[in-house]
Amino acid sequence: MNMQINQPVRLTAAETALVEAFAAQVGELPGNGAVTGTRDRLLDDLKRFGLPTRRIESWHYTDLKNLLRSVPERVVGGVSVQPVAPLVEGAKVLSIVQGVADNRATIDGVELSVFRDQLADGSAVAGLAAFDKDDAIARINGSFVRDGFALSVPADVAVEQPIELQAVHGAGQVHTRFPAVFGARSKATIIERHCAVTDDAALVSSISDLTLQDGAEITWIILQTQGADDTHLGQIRISLGTDTKLRLFIVNAGGKLVRQELRVEVQGEGSEFTLRAVNLLGGDTHTDVTMVLGHNVPHTSSTEIIRNVLFDKASGVFQGMIKVAPDAQKTDAKMACNTLLMSDDADFSVKPELEIFADDVICGHGATVSDIDRNHLFYLMARGVPENRARAMLVNAFVAEIVEELEEEKLVEALEGVISDWLEKHA
Repeated sequence: MNMQINQPVRLTAAETALVEAFAAQVGELPGNGAVTGTRDRLLDDLKRFGLPTRRIESWHYTDLKNLLRSVPERVVGGVSVQPVAPLVEGAKVLSIVQGVADNRATIDGVELSVFRDQLADGSAVAGLAAFDKDDAIARINGSFVRDGFALSVPADVAVEQPIELQAVHGAGQVHTRFPAVFGARSKATIIERHCAVTDDAALVSSISDLTLQDGAEITWIILQTQGADDTHLGQIRISLGTDTKLRLFIVNAGGKLVRQELRVEVQGEGSEFTLRAVNLLGGDTHTDVTMVLGHNVPHTSSTEIIRNVLFDKASGVFQGMIKVAPDAQKTDAKMACNTLLMSDDADFSVKPELEIFADDVICGHGATVSDIDRNHLFYLMARGVPENRARAMLVNAFVAEIVEELEEEKLVEALEGVISDWLEKHA
């Protein structure tokens, strides 16, 4: 007789801490019966499957079970945290301080609510689901999320000033959510900003759900400057309608362990998706940007350019999968990943993939890894520029090239300032 016994997953210290944290909080987490039931199922999946390991293909280069060694306790009071100055002068700031959204915030022409209200009335339940058993970010966030902002820009509305979703924390655990719907032909610039204001370790998870209806033109910027000991688990889910344009800019300039996932579904003809990402890595940090992009209809386009700079013993990952469905003829999709390794001890793994089932498409990808050009360095040093300053100038030029594609002068200056400040500390 052949008997097969399924052995239970042996939980690590971090997994055990998550399970215990849920048990301690479940009675106070916002949500009606449906939300509470969904939270229970997500947490049960975490106990059943555990955190993903390198045996799972999409997590092969980021073994979360081994990299996430501990989970800080949730802080209840005792942390003095205040919103910081907006990235861009004149931006409308929607603050989330230590995981709690300001319910007094309003923006003219924009429908706005705090996410805890959607949890309380159950309207958020559908969005809490995980994509599959390997979707660790959705399981963690869905189990613990308490607040955030839900915003809707009505059809034909152009929001003149940038909106900054400012998530500031001091320590502990912070789990937020940002569902956003952009009506037909609407226009807006959104800055999703995550930053730490203390040196204490934190576990941060955040999920943004973007729906662009026909003709919407949106710029969405993710700026992540977490603390040196923080873990940041981010996910952005995107659905593009007909003739939409989405420019997505990502800047990772902080965090000890970072995983930023992009799940993009191109659902309408004539849509354009643009991704530009900058990853600045130093010390012994690890940052992973993983994208799955589905072109599902004909006559759509996408371009992705990722620039990475690594110092010290940092490690990084870019995984990019472009899927072209059988009906998605005339797809134009291009992806490039360029990396500067500024240290012999640093490493960066690149895994670009194309899965094409249509026969009339233009698709391609490329990747480069190098050090800075020694001739350029010598040229600057020969003119009196100190070596550290010369290296910083060349690295800055490498990443500033794609930041300048934003075109909006204030945004370009602000992001270039963040990049320059980081390089001053690490170059």
